[in-house]
Amino acid sequence: MAVGAGSREEVPTRRRRLRRTATVLVALALAGSTGTATALTVPELTRPDIAGPAPVAIVAPVPVLGPLGTGAPSATSAGVGAALDPLASARGLGEFTGSVTDPATRSVLWSRTADTPLVPGSTAKLLTSAATLLTLDPTKRLVTRVVAGPEPGTVVLVGGGDPTLTALPAGKDGVYPDPSRLTALADAVRKAAPAPVRRVLVDTSRYQGPTMQPTWDPVDIEGGFVTPIEPLMLDGGRKDPAAQDGARVTDPALTAGRALAGLLGADAGSVAQATAAPGAAVLGTVASAPVSDLVEHAIRASDNVLAEVLAREVAIERKAEPSFEGAAAQTLSALSQSGFDTAGAKLVDGSGLSTADEVPARLLAAVLAEAAAPAQGARDTQFLRPIATGRPVAGGDGTLAERFANGSPAASGRGVVRAKTGTLTGVSSLAGIVTDADGRLLVFALMSNGVNPGLVRPKLDAIAAQLGRCGCR
Repeated sequence: MAVGAGSREEVPTRRRRLRRTATVLVALALAGSTGTATALTVPELTRPDIAGPAPVAIVAPVPVLGPLGTGAPSATSAGVGAALDPLASARGLGEFTGSVTDPATRSVLWSRTADTPLVPGSTAKLLTSAATLLTLDPTKRLVTRVVAGPEPGTVVLVGGGDPTLTALPAGKDGVYPDPSRLTALADAVRKAAPAPVRRVLVDTSRYQGPTMQPTWDPVDIEGGFVTPIEPLMLDGGRKDPAAQDGARVTDPALTAGRALAGLLGADAGSVAQATAAPGAAVLGTVASAPVSDLVEHAIRASDNVLAEVLAREVAIERKAEPSFEGAAAQTLSALSQSGFDTAGAKLVDGSGLSTADEVPARLLAAVLAEAAAPAQGARDTQFLRPIATGRPVAGGDGTLAERFANGSPAASGRGVVRAKTGTLTGVSSLAGIVTDADGRLLVFALMSNGVNPGLVRPKLDAIAAQLGRCGCR
């Protein structure tokens, strides 16, 4: 069994509060590159209707964490090389590649065979996420519908690609932020249906081709890494909606149909596949969170299923087949058409769960540099920014919560390194951003193949932490 890109080694373990804090830290760091400043103001605390002492002037607090300064000295290739070469040349890294870029200038400051494609693991989600944000409207929501069926008393649950749909009632949360609710959909159907619902059918025609990538290990379904990729499922196919790394179901669309049947008082045993008739009356709809939020969650939680869905949505938007093959091809095509050099990259899925994926560190670093680049003006829209804000923070959030431990060679990277991880059997990668000792924002991509991840990850962490410690001038 592969140690999947969404495995227990890459599952967030800290509370949601830490996630919010991490996002704020990243946003503050990136905001500085635009030259903007944040001011805190406090209203005068006076009440004319209440007698008392004269009002006391309150001094606005000065935030300890603020935007990066705009005048930080530039790092140099010589400086970065002096800091990283000893660690990158150490034994035990296996087949290793890496790249460091200054996103403000797009200058490559350090490179170690960065054109050589290696298996990326879950850092491939950075490519899927970038293609998603470059292709889809970031405010777009994935819609699940129920329409009238072919016979009286029958309805069709039509999958719209939303894996966050949950049967949990309002007020109860699973693993996804702001999920769509099957209970709300059932309420709408009860009000709109002309007769009591006796049977529920499910329509999965939005996606095509195999539901499992041939290079995936089927045992990863029970292992909690993935579920068959269908456009209709509950909680990403999880059996326990609150278990990020819990076992998944083998029939996600039918499972969702049975859940809706139960809510409507219909026969759950008669749920079957069907295709909704064109123009069938719509009885109810629910929608996911915006695509930009889905991208952030896919990166932070390393959610394989969500990444696969987003890749198929890219294919649909680009008028291609929404299958593994079509989604992978359109992901690279979207990047190439946006100016990224995709030479050497090969994708067979959107999540990085497959060991057949190959990506050069150069491409990962280029995508990250664009996401972290300063705005060129007040009207400059940073389409790729959610890739930066979604990355876990070392030692505190997401898949980096338990890494960069105190007392380790990488401890100085805690709270400073923000990166996407990638882990498969014999595969380790780390790609993200870090602020160096001079306050300069740098982007890095580090990849290793052929060595046990448990041995390599601390070495990659140490390289990233060292980049944050150096002034690199």
